[in-house]
Amino acid sequence: MKTKNNTQVSEFILMGLSHERGAQLFLFTLFLIFYLTALPSNILIIITIRGDPHLASPMYFLLANLAFLDIWYSSITAPKMLVDFLAERKSISFGGCITQLFFLHFVGASEMFLLTVMAYDRYVAICQPLHYTTTMSRRLCVTLVTASWAGGFVHSLIQVMLIIRLPFCGPNKLDNYFCDITQVLRIACANTFAEEMAMILSSGLISVVCFVALLASYVFLLTTLKKTAGPSTRKALSTCYSHITIVIFMFGPAIYIYARPFDEYAPDKVVSVFHTIIFPLLNPIIYTLRNKEITTAIKKVANRCLFCKKK
Repeated sequence: MKTKNNTQVSEFILMGLSHERGAQLFLFTLFLIFYLTALPSNILIIITIRGDPHLASPMYFLLANLAFLDIWYSSITAPKMLVDFLAERKSISFGGCITQLFFLHFVGASEMFLLTVMAYDRYVAICQPLHYTTTMSRRLCVTLVTASWAGGFVHSLIQVMLIIRLPFCGPNKLDNYFCDITQVLRIACANTFAEEMAMILSSGLISVVCFVALLASYVFLLTTLKKTAGPSTRKALSTCYSHITIVIFMFGPAIYIYARPFDEYAPDKVVSVFHTIIFPLLNPIIYTLRNKEITTAIKKVANRCLFCKKK
């Protein structure tokens, strides 16, 4: 992209999380553990759900798709960050920056929409149990998942189109470990007020509206469930609490980052780390620890693998 003085920014310098070598090595080890735990954990959830006929309900189909999105989400920023911890010069090309930004918002928004679909699934299961299998058919589930991906794609495309038309004429340092809208907008050589407002209305509004709608729906479901009693009710309550936990961890950081003016604040990097590195690990932990059917199925898969090795 060329500007009025014919200069062209071909790359961005990433300032990272720390400049001290000891701290960088510690963070490299820590985040490598997070990444190498999140990746196989989400893969194991997908394999378990796909391989166990007892986990054929729509809820587990959606959960497998959530795990698939988490694999993508954790791989957008983590590998590049880990490499940069060991590199002297931390940089990313302009095209690489835009690509990272696109997939971050594509997968992130798709996951938000999918969580909304999962809330609808729980509503039908709890409030219309007799019609659950017919209402939440495989065809409808596939349609809703596809719509979530399509919504994420359109949202991310809007973000990228707003960014690539801006001029970048010299400043190229991003005070973070990855490319994101809040960082890139600050160094553009133009008045970005209109773009910032558009992105706040896009990213911020999606986050806030989905978060409020999800919390309201789960409050309604919890109120409905507490009026009844029994083993199935306790299981449904446990599932709802798991979903609420994921919703808070997903939408809280997103609202903090995107639903306010894009000024720099001290906790920004910490929130970004939680949002892009730690969060993808929480889904498998929360769902496996609170769901006996998944833990039982995972044990069966593990025992089957051990049995195959002994043979």
